[in-house]
Amino acid sequence: MSQDEHNYQMDYIEFPATDIAATKRFYNSVFGWNFTDYGPEYAGFHDRRLAGGFTMSAEPARGGPLVVLYAKALEDTQKNVIAAGGKIVLETFEFPGGRRFHFADPNGNELAVWSE
Repeated sequence: MSQDEHNYQMDYIEFPATDIAATKRFYNSVFGWNFTDYGPEYAGFHDRRLAGGFTMSAEPARGGPLVVLYAKALEDTQKNVIAAGGKIVLETFEFPGGRRFHFADPNGNELAVWSE
């Protein structure tokens, strides 16, 4: 991708994490993400489309942008989130174009998952 094509596109997203190892287990278990460690306080990931990282922090950010992930099988994904130690913070609801739920990862970061 050229610099012009890449210009103004979301490039990287970074989350605070209170436990890097638990965070890696959670996201690998639920979404299949792989990680590259950059020392004990940072792990980068690539979800096959977008790159990002988890950085050691005393507490997660509150009220920041909501990251929304897509899943073909919403109910199965919700079960996987719970099984991996995530907490559902907003049960599945419908919106124009689909359905989604919100969850908190092991660090308390809130994300959402949607499907048609």
